[in-house]
Amino acid sequence: MAASSRAQVLDLYRAMLRESKHFSAYNYRTYAVRRIRDAFRENKNVKDPVEIQALVNKAKRDLGIIRRQVLISQMYSTDKLIIENQEKPRT
Repeated sequence: MAASSRAQVLDLYRAMLRESKHFSAYNYRTYAVRRIRDAFRENKNVKDPVEIQALVNKAKRDLGIIRRQVLISQMYSTDKLIIENQEKPRT
């Protein structure tokens, strides 16, 4: 993979993770992070430039979807789950 392509993929990966952490619902947030990580791990050994470009284009579309869904989830937020309200133990 060319250096610029690698940088583009890493930037896209970080942007998707960063954006998905803005979901207000815990379950959507953890699912999105898990799916992004799994998808990028699954395709990390792809060498064909055409296939890489197709995957990058798909990831860009998915990033747009994530951004729209985050906005919608913030409009209709719900109460936090018990698992989200747990404080870290103090030492």
